[in-house]
Amino acid sequence: MIDKHIQKENIMNNITKLPAASRVNIEQDIDNINNFNSTPNPGEGTTRILFTNEEIGARNYVKKRMEETGLQIVEDCIGNIHGVLPGTRSELAPVWTGSHIDTVNNAGKFDGMAGVVAGIEALRVIKKSGHDHARNIEVIVFTSEEPTRFGIWGIGSHAMAGKLPVENLSNILDDEGKSLNEILLNLGYDLSTYAEIERKKGDVHAFVELHIEQAPILDRKKVPIGIVETICGLTAIQMRISGVQGHAGGTPKYERFDPVMAMSEICLYLESLIYRSGEPYLVGTVGKVTVNPNASNVIAKEVTFSVDIRDRNLHTKDKVIADLTAQAQNIVKSRGLHIDIDIITHDAPVQCSPMVTSAITEAVAKLDYTALPMVSGAFHDAVMVADFAPIGMIFVPCKEGISHSPEEWSDFEDLRKGTDVLAATLHNLANSNIH
Repeated sequence: MIDKHIQKENIMNNITKLPAASRVNIEQDIDNINNFNSTPNPGEGTTRILFTNEEIGARNYVKKRMEETGLQIVEDCIGNIHGVLPGTRSELAPVWTGSHIDTVNNAGKFDGMAGVVAGIEALRVIKKSGHDHARNIEVIVFTSEEPTRFGIWGIGSHAMAGKLPVENLSNILDDEGKSLNEILLNLGYDLSTYAEIERKKGDVHAFVELHIEQAPILDRKKVPIGIVETICGLTAIQMRISGVQGHAGGTPKYERFDPVMAMSEICLYLESLIYRSGEPYLVGTVGKVTVNPNASNVIAKEVTFSVDIRDRNLHTKDKVIADLTAQAQNIVKSRGLHIDIDIITHDAPVQCSPMVTSAITEAVAKLDYTALPMVSGAFHDAVMVADFAPIGMIFVPCKEGISHSPEEWSDFEDLRKGTDVLAATLHNLANSNIH
């Protein structure tokens, strides 16, 4: 833990004192964005899906708030929104912050939105201070961090990292069969400028994302700030087991080729691998299951299910994946079944930049707050930005660690403190490494 009584002589003194962030502004903006919600009953949470009327309304609200803050607005052709606070040396690589405003179904009102609102408020504070900063500072709304509509996460940040070629947009479909390419064109985005989205190393000086923790550590320890050091790598696997469909009552127990039972055995084996490991951040989840024909009195013909494995250590994760896939093959073979295993994504953990984490640490100490070094189990747009820029993340507490739920909650005073840290960090980085 970073002790709030840390001796100031050990902290760099290049952080300019800025005005305090406004808790009122933060709370109003989060509540106002939350009003753009397609969930019929507010008690059932917030649903705001990419390029729906609600999400477009939230986009327009955010752009209005950026304008009121005195930011210049630039929107690229996949919908990433940049609110730019010009510096005195605009030719230099800028400093970025930001997050997303789309949600999963029946979500809370803080995931993603906290980072956008804090970014706008941080830039307002910096502008109000009157203190110069050399580099442009930008707050970004990334397009569709959540995979809710198209099944892929981080559409906007993937495009920035050069990992979403324009020719792929026609093959990315929502549940109604509409392509991302078609939707963008219908909304008036000019895809002839698509090549301008991609960033190369050196184009961005640093990126700092503020986010709710989505875990209970800060809340339980009553610490207002987390400084992320590592973001766990995600491996997403789809398994499909084929068996023989039959009558639930008429098929003898020794003549059953039941893929659901095989799936259950694989799930339990995954759980045993996770708990046998000494790695504290290793987790495994089976979150989506599709049973065919999905009837209560029928032995299924086929079951398809997702496996999500994450860890901060690539070697540990790779070993679990190898053990799991080998045992899955053994299980289905012993039951006379067939399995197809498709590894959808296999990402390495991402290390945050020492330059950025040092700037966050300095801001925390200067503001006399306390903080904890942290590991993020959740993915964020920062993962993609790390392909072309040094990154860091600021976490604020999340009540009982609940997220992606109507029960998601962060205290607005903690968000204010996080915004203070963000503003000081951004201002410091915007004046760093000036030649």
